[in-house]
Amino acid sequence: MDTPGAGLGYLREYNDALVVGLARTAPQFDRSSIAAATGLTPQAVSKVLARLVADGLIEPAGVRRRGVGKPATIYRIVPSSRYAIGVHVTRARVRLVLTDLLGEVVAGEVVALPDDFTPEQLLSRVDAAREVLLRRRPVDPARILGLGIGMVGPLDHANGIVRDAHRLRHWHDVPLRELAAKRLLMPVHLDKDVTAGVTAEAWRRGGDFRDGVLIMVESGIGAGLWLAGAAYRGAHTNAGEFGHMVLQFDGPRCVCGRHGCLEVLHDRAVAGGDVPLAARLLGVGVVNLLQTTDVGHVVLAGADLLGHHDLYVEEVASAVRVQVPRADWLTVTVSVSALGGDVIAAGAAMQVLNAAYGRPSLDGGLGR
Repeated sequence: MDTPGAGLGYLREYNDALVVGLARTAPQFDRSSIAAATGLTPQAVSKVLARLVADGLIEPAGVRRRGVGKPATIYRIVPSSRYAIGVHVTRARVRLVLTDLLGEVVAGEVVALPDDFTPEQLLSRVDAAREVLLRRRPVDPARILGLGIGMVGPLDHANGIVRDAHRLRHWHDVPLRELAAKRLLMPVHLDKDVTAGVTAEAWRRGGDFRDGVLIMVESGIGAGLWLAGAAYRGAHTNAGEFGHMVLQFDGPRCVCGRHGCLEVLHDRAVAGGDVPLAARLLGVGVVNLLQTTDVGHVVLAGADLLGHHDLYVEEVASAVRVQVPRADWLTVTVSVSALGGDVIAAGAAMQVLNAAYGRPSLDGGLGR
């Protein structure tokens, strides 16, 4: 049976997380701006702020005078008060980053994975890389909220299970979230790599990024969808298999079992040295996606794309201008991720921060 004390404890945790999530969107804030953004009473906000100061999550940063009366205390977030670790698993390597409470990457480590690696081999590499990462940037373990993993799909996010990841022979129904939590002895969040990546883009871009997509080109092609201000995972939490849309019915066989998928056509063009053709094929796929989702932002990322990012941006932007009907009205911004190779790992860490302290408001938060 629930008790009043338990209910009050949950409410305190919820309000604290709500205020921290909003505070991350503003360099400075005061009690009245928090009350206006959350709907909490000024008295409730005062209690929340006192707890957060005591926990070291925020700190006073001066006062602000608004006419007559007592000046308002201004607060700011303490980035070093909490951290999260993000992990990006590819078919050849694993990248780890450490981010602070604002989602800024403060340290990173990359290690190679064995060919055809097993779950045990992956977790062994992650464990060792985590030790190196934390030796490079020592952090009180109590300040680390958890570890997020951005993993190759198909992936069952809801249950934390990797389902037959393409081109990985040992990954049939692997409960990676559970295995990682037991091995690493910390909370673990598991998501598709592209969904973690688009979370990072939404975090950094704020309210203007309500409907967007991150296109990942790295040992395959995927799309992370951010629709109506939130990550879209689909009915089975496996949305984003963008590279497996068919462009040529009688085309070469793809690793997914179908023929003529965007991914296999793109990769063959690259293998044949025709990167411009590969970029044009990606542009066709992006236009197909835009016709379905009507997003306003396309962000390009991935190691296989970054080396030719100018060409890819040019070809994708050209496809949008020429192939989208009424492109003068259905405007789309095409760009490359500013996080470079860290976008997936950083996004996985940001998902851990979001789980603990809410997602910053995409409607502008507390203002700037």
